[in-house]
Amino acid sequence: MTITLAIEGSGFTSRTRDDVQYFDHSLFLIDEHGIIQSVLEPDDERYQAERAQAQERGIYHAIAEGSYLLPGFIDLHVHAPQWAQDGTGLDEPLEVWLGKYTFPTEAKFADEAFAHKVYEDLVSRMLSTGTTTASYYATVDRKGSLVLAQEAVRLGQRALVGKVVMDDPEANPEYYRDASAQAAIEETERFIEEVAELSQSSVQGVYPVITPRFIPSCTDEALRGLGELAAHYHDVAYIQTHCSESDWEHGYAYERYGKSDTHMLHEFGLLTDRSILAHSVYLSEEDMEVYAQTGAVAVHCPLSNAFFAGSVAPIRRYLDAGMHVAIGSDISGGYNPDLYGAIRQAVTSSRMLETGVNRDLAAGERGVANSALTLNNAFYVATAGGGESLGLPIGRLEAGYAWDAQVVDTKFPSARLPIFEDNEPTSDIFQKIVNLAVPENIRTVWVQGREVVSK
Repeated sequence: MTITLAIEGSGFTSRTRDDVQYFDHSLFLIDEHGIIQSVLEPDDERYQAERAQAQERGIYHAIAEGSYLLPGFIDLHVHAPQWAQDGTGLDEPLEVWLGKYTFPTEAKFADEAFAHKVYEDLVSRMLSTGTTTASYYATVDRKGSLVLAQEAVRLGQRALVGKVVMDDPEANPEYYRDASAQAAIEETERFIEEVAELSQSSVQGVYPVITPRFIPSCTDEALRGLGELAAHYHDVAYIQTHCSESDWEHGYAYERYGKSDTHMLHEFGLLTDRSILAHSVYLSEEDMEVYAQTGAVAVHCPLSNAFFAGSVAPIRRYLDAGMHVAIGSDISGGYNPDLYGAIRQAVTSSRMLETGVNRDLAAGERGVANSALTLNNAFYVATAGGGESLGLPIGRLEAGYAWDAQVVDTKFPSARLPIFEDNEPTSDIFQKIVNLAVPENIRTVWVQGREVVSK
C-alpha cells in the first residue's frame, strides 16, 4: 500500500441518517487504489509528519479556506438517452409521455455515433455537478448501451449500466422493442459479459445491470428469464426496474396478476439484495417488509414524482421500516441532472406530505404526520445511504472508503454563498451549501482517487 494523494481540508460527511459530521482541516491519505487509508486530525501525532512527507513527495493538496469537501453524490436512477429530450413533455401523463417523447428518442441510440455524443455530454455534466456514481438505464440496443459504459469508464464516473428489456409486442412499439423474450435474455447476458470485461480496465468500476424497464413492458417469459440471469450473475450484476411509480403502473400489476408489482418482481427473482427499484411510491406494508427483508433499495425520485407519480413517497416511513433508500434525478422525468436539486426537492416534497396541500381541509386532516425529512436525512440518502444500498464503500469521507469527493467553493465570484461572518456556525454553512450551491460552486471532483473535474 502506497499513499499517492494527500488532501487537507474541511468539510462535511454523514455519520448517520440524522447526523452530519463537520471535520476541520483533516488530512486524508489516499492510496494507489483510490481508497482512504487514514484520516488524521490536526492534533494527531502523525499529522505534521505525514503532511510534511506528502509535501516533499509532491502529492499534497490543500483545500482553500472558504471551500469545503463533500462526498460525491450517488444518483441511482437516470435514463441516460433521455438527456436528449430533457425538459420536454412534462405536462403529459406518463403513459402518453413514453410513447410521444421517450420511445422515439431512445430509438435513435442504435446510432452509436449519436450515442457517444449524448452520453459524453451527460456523464460530463453529471460529474461537473458532483455526481460520482450513477445507475443508468440505456436503451434496448445492446451496442448503443455499451457505448454508455465506455463513456463512463473513459470520463471516470463509477457507473451501473443496463441494456433495457422491452419485449412485449402488445405493449411496445414495433420500431422500439426486443425481437422476442429469448432475444432479450440472450442480449442481456451478452451485455453483462461485455460490461464485466470492460470493468477490468476501469479504476472506479463499471457494473452491468439487468434492466427490465418495468412489468408493463415485459412478458412473463422475459421476466422469468431475467430472474434466472440475476441468480446466475448475482455477484456480477445488479438489477434495476421501476416499481409502483404511478397509479397506472401500480394498478397494472394488480390487473395482470392480482398482486402488487413488488410481489411479482420478487416471484420472478428480480427483487433481491441487488435490486435498485425506482420510485417505489405506492408500497403496502407487506411490500415494505419484502424490501426490508431482501435488502432491495427504494430509489426516491422526488422531482419526477411531482410530474408523474400523483403522490409523494413516504420516505421517512421507509427509513423507519429499515428499508434501504437512495435518491435519483430520473432524467428526464425529472429534468434536473444536479442532485443538489433532488436533495432539496426531497425535503420540499416531504414537508408538503406532512402538512398537506388541500386548503379546503382542516389543518389536522390535511397531511400525513411524521413525514418530513430534514436536510441531513436527504443528504444521507444522496451519499452514505446510496453507498450502503449498493454494498459499496462509497458515499462517506472516512477511512476504508473510496476517495469520491467534491470541492464546493462558497466564495466563487459569480456564485458566492451568503456566508459573511468568520464564526458562522458550521451547521449553517452546511445548510447554505446544500440549499444554495450551483454547478459553478463545484470546482474539483475526484472519483476513486482520480481527479475527473477541475474548473
